[in-house]
Amino acid sequence: MKKSTLAFALLLGLAQWAVAQEKPKQNPESSEIWEPVPRVVTPGVLSPATASGTTAPSDAIVLFDGKDGSKWVSVNGYSASSWNGVTEGSNPWPIRDGAMYSAKGASLRTKQEFQDFQLHIEFRTPDKVEGSGQGRGNSGIFLQGRYELQVLDGYNNPTYSNGMVGSIYKQAIPLVNPSRKPGEWQTYDIIYFAPRFNKDGMMLEQGKVTVLMNGILVQNNTNIKGTTEYIGYPKLQPHGKGPLLLQDHGNPVGYRNIWIREL
Repeated sequence: MKKSTLAFALLLGLAQWAVAQEKPKQNPESSEIWEPVPRVVTPGVLSPATASGTTAPSDAIVLFDGKDGSKWVSVNGYSASSWNGVTEGSNPWPIRDGAMYSAKGASLRTKQEFQDFQLHIEFRTPDKVEGSGQGRGNSGIFLQGRYELQVLDGYNNPTYSNGMVGSIYKQAIPLVNPSRKPGEWQTYDIIYFAPRFNKDGMMLEQGKVTVLMNGILVQNNTNIKGTTEYIGYPKLQPHGKGPLLLQDHGNPVGYRNIWIREL
């Protein structure tokens, strides 16, 4: 009798434990999350003066609005792996028809420096076709002053694939070539996460970049291996924030509607 009473008590206890472990009854509200509430960002307004069709969103830093080039300075003597001995001066690029055009002998960098960001920029290679390959409509956008997203006339203009428009120069070939004709405005939309280094200068995380050219994906979460070198292999150099740099490569490439959102 005692054994049966003990067994019954044990079973009753197990049953009560099982009931206690059951999840509470679910309803639609059980999985709703109300906080935190994302902040409001007002999209840009429609504008026929931009290749993207809109102006900058409300939380963006406008780096060039078609009139004011004062957020940029000229740089000479730089390379992707070395900024030692660089000289800076006022922005010499001429502004006409709402765009800045590269001037021979001077590249531009932003006065402000950035870490992770979303960047929108529009570019235009010359409508008069001169040269071929790397000599035709060449420029570049250096992320943090070190990692080049190539700008080049890519319309019926054969060149090495890891140096064509849409490439991370000599590191990553673009997925496709969505180039418009020479003289037409084109867009880059860039999502960039900078590399991370420890206090000893060792890389903890590679930089990553996603790029849409004219609304079409050309780089998808691409790893950045190091500085983009013309000769030789990428170099790993620890750094913090860095500027955007627009390269002068001897061709009159135009830029407009440049804005950035820090992430």
